[in-house]
Amino acid sequence: MMAGPADELPQPDEAALAHSRALRERIDAAIAMAGGALDFAEYMALALYAPGLGYYSAGQQRFGPGGDFTTAPLMTDLFARTLALETARVLEDVGGDTVLEFGAGTGRMAADILLGLKAADALPRRYLIVEVSADLRAEQARTLEALPSELAERVTWLERLPKQPIRGVVLANEVLDALPVRRFRRSASGVEALAVGHDARGNLAWQPRPADEELLAAVAEIEQTLDQTLPEGYCSEWCPGLRPWVHSLGDCIEAGAALLIDYGYPRAEYYHRQRATGTLLCHYRHRAHDDPFFLPGLQDITASVDFTAVADAAEAAELSLLGFATQGNYLAGAGLPQLLEQMAAGDPNRAAELAQQAKPLLFPDEMGERFKVLGLGRGLTAPLVGFGFADHRDRLHLKSI
Repeated sequence: MMAGPADELPQPDEAALAHSRALRERIDAAIAMAGGALDFAEYMALALYAPGLGYYSAGQQRFGPGGDFTTAPLMTDLFARTLALETARVLEDVGGDTVLEFGAGTGRMAADILLGLKAADALPRRYLIVEVSADLRAEQARTLEALPSELAERVTWLERLPKQPIRGVVLANEVLDALPVRRFRRSASGVEALAVGHDARGNLAWQPRPADEELLAAVAEIEQTLDQTLPEGYCSEWCPGLRPWVHSLGDCIEAGAALLIDYGYPRAEYYHRQRATGTLLCHYRHRAHDDPFFLPGLQDITASVDFTAVADAAEAAELSLLGFATQGNYLAGAGLPQLLEQMAAGDPNRAAELAQQAKPLLFPDEMGERFKVLGLGRGLTAPLVGFGFADHRDRLHLKSI
């Protein structure tokens, strides 16, 4: 649900305001060094990842009821337990010994997947977590300390991908939406970059600038694949870090599968004429709004994922496309119904309770349709079961909008 103007959002305490002001000073300095206008991707990177000040680098609560948003693993363990079923199958298929999770949030999903793998008698030798935030690593460690030692001791934190490719499974839940994006607008004269500067009162504000060659090439590629020019006034995003991220994923996987779970669209839907203001979305205390300049450092800033771009990058990285589906369809195929039946153990009251927990994961009007699952991999001898219920990879083919 979109919030109203920024002055209608809840105000933080003085300590949080001071934190935001400190980050704002760093952003103002970066704008000055850039000559008065900072590319939005650079602004977003500072707002989210500036050491000690960015949203994901500082110590405020981000997830759950006391934070700014919640995620599927925090709502119920059914999400991670279902992923564990698919993970166990892949590990057996490729003789794998490793699960690698990007950006593990609170660590809840890692804990539940390890418990699910133990129940399936499929524990990997190691569970790697790639996490750049020291604050989040500490939070994840606190969560995983509650596990039995035979599970907790398998977990290792990394700041970057391992040097040696793995055999196993890579998981990335709500990771790609936090990669910094560039903003652009189609104008009568061509393409503008929407940079960040200051208005007459010194507030952060959009500053249109002529697009550079990188952005011009990106928009040209989008329009070429859509087979038409975007209309005048059309605003959207392009993620420069997406292709390198997927390429690094290709370097990381010797054999196995990657499951990328996020909100987004195939390209023809992402850049649809009716989506003329883009997909930029901010989360602050469980309110969604579209002002990325509100209290930098205290709110999340995201953009939807162009899943066609992910699939194209995967092909260039010599990864196979294993499937594409809505989260609801994927979980239904991966074994969630059977898991519900098993966990209910014939108890109707327990079955009803579990069905209520599963509802937001599956239903189209909740997370079931908005979130998508893209499967990539190499060296598998069998298809991923999760895409057996429905596989919409044909939607990734580009169509005229």
